[in-house]
Amino acid sequence: MNTMEISFTINNLSQTIELEDGQTPLLWVIRDILDLKGTKFGCGMAACGACTIHIDGEAVRACSFPVEMAGGKHITTIEGLGTPEHPHPVQQAWIDAIVPQCGYCQPGFIMATAALLNKIPNPTDEDIDRNIINICRCATYYRMRKAIHKASQLQSQTVNPLKS
Repeated sequence: MNTMEISFTINNLSQTIELEDGQTPLLWVIRDILDLKGTKFGCGMAACGACTIHIDGEAVRACSFPVEMAGGKHITTIEGLGTPEHPHPVQQAWIDAIVPQCGYCQPGFIMATAALLNKIPNPTDEDIDRNIINICRCATYYRMRKAIHKASQLQSQTVNPLKS
């Protein structure tokens, strides 16, 4: 079987991978080949949002994004959003609001929120409801809404917020 090479930038690092099947979901390349475990598998149907990453700044569900479409793209996973020393404003807001319960879905929510705030820096509750459609089985939605508003404030106070 022939292999294909695909090159992209992930978390500001250039990567070239070889695969036999370009239809392999990007999620599995991120988790199994690149060993970035923060992006989670939830449903495999792009419905729950646990696998949300950024591709060229847009929130994308990695479980349904064929890796062959990642060629030449700039990808950001939760590992590339901020650092423990300098968390992204969304990550800091999540910490401040003590959002997670089990935490499994939270990387996807954080990535979806960061993408939202890049488009709508001061979202209303309606903006949040319309754009943050991920699923949390622990039902931490109330705390997430508070954290999203807090992240908006933190991001507006940051001179150069990390852009994904």
